[in-house]
Amino acid sequence: MTLGYQLIWVVPVAILIAIGFAAYLVRDVLSRDTGTPEMREVSDVIYEGAIAFLRRQYTTIGILSLVMAVVIGVLIALFDRYIEVEGVTPVQFGIETTVAFLLGAFLSSVSGIIAMWTAVKSNVRVAAAARQGVGQALTVALRGGAVSGFLVVALSLLGVWGLFEVYGRIHNDLEAAPFLIIGLGFGASFVALFAQLGGGIFTKAADVGADLVGKIEQGIPEDDPRNPAVVADLVGDNVGDCAGRGADLFESTVAENIGAMILGVAIARATDNQGWVLFPLILRSFGIIASLVGVLVARMKNDQEDPMAALNRGFYVSAGLAVLFLALTTYLMLGSTWMYFFGAGLVGLLNAVAFLIITQYYTEADYRPVQSIAEASRTGPATNIIAGLAVGLETTALPVLAISAALMGSYALGAAAADELGVSAAKAGIFGTAVATMGMLMTAAYILAMDTFGPIADNAGGIVEMSNAPEEVRRGTDALDAAGNTTKALTKGYAIGSAALAAFLLFSAYLDKVELIVRAKAAAEGLTGEALEAAAAAVHTVDLGKVHVFVGALMGGMLVFLFASFAISAVGRAAEGMITEVRRQFRENPGIMLGTSKPDYARAVDISTQAALKEMILPGALAIGLPVAVGVILRYEAAAAMLMVGTMVGILVALFMNNGGGAWDNAKKSIELGKLKDDKGQVLKKGSEAHAAAVVGDTVGDPFKDTAGPSLHVLIKLLATITLVLAPLFI
Repeated sequence: MTLGYQLIWVVPVAILIAIGFAAYLVRDVLSRDTGTPEMREVSDVIYEGAIAFLRRQYTTIGILSLVMAVVIGVLIALFDRYIEVEGVTPVQFGIETTVAFLLGAFLSSVSGIIAMWTAVKSNVRVAAAARQGVGQALTVALRGGAVSGFLVVALSLLGVWGLFEVYGRIHNDLEAAPFLIIGLGFGASFVALFAQLGGGIFTKAADVGADLVGKIEQGIPEDDPRNPAVVADLVGDNVGDCAGRGADLFESTVAENIGAMILGVAIARATDNQGWVLFPLILRSFGIIASLVGVLVARMKNDQEDPMAALNRGFYVSAGLAVLFLALTTYLMLGSTWMYFFGAGLVGLLNAVAFLIITQYYTEADYRPVQSIAEASRTGPATNIIAGLAVGLETTALPVLAISAALMGSYALGAAAADELGVSAAKAGIFGTAVATMGMLMTAAYILAMDTFGPIADNAGGIVEMSNAPEEVRRGTDALDAAGNTTKALTKGYAIGSAALAAFLLFSAYLDKVELIVRAKAAAEGLTGEALEAAAAAVHTVDLGKVHVFVGALMGGMLVFLFASFAISAVGRAAEGMITEVRRQFRENPGIMLGTSKPDYARAVDISTQAALKEMILPGALAIGLPVAVGVILRYEAAAAMLMVGTMVGILVALFMNNGGGAWDNAKKSIELGKLKDDKGQVLKKGSEAHAAAVVGDTVGDPFKDTAGPSLHVLIKLLATITLVLAPLFI
């Protein structure tokens, strides 16, 4: 017998395991030594700055979310006359969508706050552990990151499963429930966009100001306590890389999970097996177990081992277990066609591995791309920037080939099961791509642990520097920081890879919803038989030969570039204020450089805070307003074209920015670690002209990889969720 709803118990059990494991990790991390009084003092300042920013940021986001929730509810109540659930009035649907939106916004906010809190509580303990060796420090940093990873994934699963159960029971229709919970994904995307934008602007304004004035103009080391912007920089690592990424990964898993469930509805109705709808939930639940084991085995064999080797070992263990759980879940839930969809899920897992390898190649200092940027630094900042741009552009090729192969392979495997399932090849093939996406997301908890590991290690290095710890301790945290730079790049590659796979399924889910609405509308107008089927089938053709559809597609491509421009310009304006402030403090207080007086750290934090909250509004408004305008004015087919082209362009630009920025960063790091020599064989280190050029290149790449690039991940998902929620307005 094929199991469907009988396996739903796995989901709450997995959620409880994830929460229990996170609680164990919190207890373990908090029980660790907090180091010297000087370390604790620096950590407390970082904590206070991060909390102050998040309080102000999420207050702003909360107000925006309430306004947007009311707007969505009213629009649906007024315009949705074609509800696809029997007995649901437009007003009721508007209320339920509003509730789903607010729940998604709330859980996304909680995910970001958890990620940040974990990081600021872990950083000082990693700094203290580094005195006993790199291995101990890595364990603490990864476990600190894993708290965030497992709680964010658990909250994501809880939100989707909980709302699915509630709405399914209310309407006594579990197969219609995925269409009713789409607002959850929109709410998550809405908050994630502003969290990532605000955090990214904050962190890069501080980073650019600290680097250009501190490193280049004053010639002082990174994280030197004399630099007025250094605390703002360390706070930014938490509110940008931790809080922003936590919200980003939360919305990714929510949107992709709901999209896959929507695509499973057609097959569930054809086979009378609810397992097709529930499958994404069950598969992600088993992924939590696989990730848990990976975290426990990710330990360094000794202090001489490369930290990345330990982290990669944990990932491959997680991926291996994920394969076993994938086979078990498809066998139990998908009937005689399970082998086809096991193959599709395996394609997704292999795509995750491919993305990690490709990203590692382009962003690690041991390989040609980063080395070429470091070499170009010998002749100045201009050649460094040229080399970095070339590498960034090059990095789009291999990921696109990997995505294309994964989409075609998973689609072909799904389509091969169509006859047996009694559905069209297109529906079965598209569900194959959904399974590939779910397969890729099985290791999401471990990936997010690696992601949060990066800023924790970065903060630990700053605490060590600012507390004047011995040089050998700093060398240990430098090794972790270099690994953290790579993990941050890897997880951004993973996020955009999953977004690329999900883009196709979310686009298909949008067309499926439009088809249901068109069917209801056509039936209400008296169409039956072949005429009704023809009207429904026409929805799945997006004709770029129509001028309004072509314009919609063009708007999608333009949105990506204009959004990225707004995000990067915001960093530039915020950085100008930070640079001016840091210069002012050095000029007016000579005691700072002499070490006889302390900089005004709070003033620098406040400048970044004000700039971030102000500057995140315009790009956020553009990302939400333009898709709605295209859908309302040019209608659903133009909105589909915008979604399609915007997603494609967004994937390419995000890859360029993420990997290019990561390569620039590690080129600078490689010079600081003494890996670049001049023509006479002399090592070029900090303070050399090559290092100054690399700092300039890294500064250019900073808003690429930490503001615009990650925000584009969210934009891609936001385009899908906003069109799914507001589809009735576009008909």
